[in-house]
Amino acid sequence: MPTPDVPSPIDLRDPTDAQQWAELALVRRPWRADFFAQFAEELSAGQARCVLELGSGPGFLAKHLLDALPHLSYTALDFSAPMHAMARARLGGAVERVQFVERSFKDPAWVAGLGPFDHVITHQAVHELRHKRHALGLHRQVRSVLAPGGRYLVCDHFAGDGGMSNDQLYMSVEEQRLTLREAGFTHVAPVLLKGGLVLHAAR
Repeated sequence: MPTPDVPSPIDLRDPTDAQQWAELALVRRPWRADFFAQFAEELSAGQARCVLELGSGPGFLAKHLLDALPHLSYTALDFSAPMHAMARARLGGAVERVQFVERSFKDPAWVAGLGPFDHVITHQAVHELRHKRHALGLHRQVRSVLAPGGRYLVCDHFAGDGGMSNDQLYMSVEEQRLTLREAGFTHVAPVLLKGGLVLHAAR
């Protein structure tokens, strides 16, 4: 029998839980801002025009990228209506450049009608699959919505030294790289590692 999924301590579809998570996210990990800047640098270098964010949450990353890259068209996918509501409020006038999609990337049909995108990005969300064994399937689905030559920027917690202790929920940095390779990405490289998070660029 497969190892059971790791239950989540919160329900991000609940408005109270979603609000509490949003209030604490940057307080607990202020270096998230460094990752936002790195995402912007990678998208700028890749001449991004059409981006999908998986697990877009309350719009922290979207706000940074839409402000930094004025020609960006953005699709924000999240399973939480309260998160989308917070993102709409946060984005102000930039909300006109965003398509909000309320779906779970745990649902095999989340890709329906989406794409192609020149970049798919995700920040601190892959572990919400609730077990690392599900990551391979997600990465393969991401490839199906990427345009030829498109890039996947995936940032999440890692297990091991300097990272998280739960090695069922989180992969090591090397496991993340190998899983992306197994999913069909031929060029995979870490571009930022800090505070228990690692950002990989894959194509």
